[in-house]
Amino acid sequence: MQNTEKEDLLKEIEKLLSFDGNDTTINPDYLAYFTREELASIKKELERKYDNMVEENLEWMQQFKKR
Repeated sequence: MQNTEKEDLLKEIEKLLSFDGNDTTINPDYLAYFTREELASIKKELERKYDNMVEENLEWMQQFKKR
């Protein structure tokens, strides 16, 4: 069961890394080296960075908004 959870986390991490439209594939052999908690932490950090990037882009785009 835990390996399926780790595989799911790896797929979610790949999606987060593919934000620019380019597919990102991570070698599934890495699952042997990471715990589920480590993968969850990586995913959470990527989500935080993605959220920050979206927020920064929205702020940047506001400067072009008609006033």
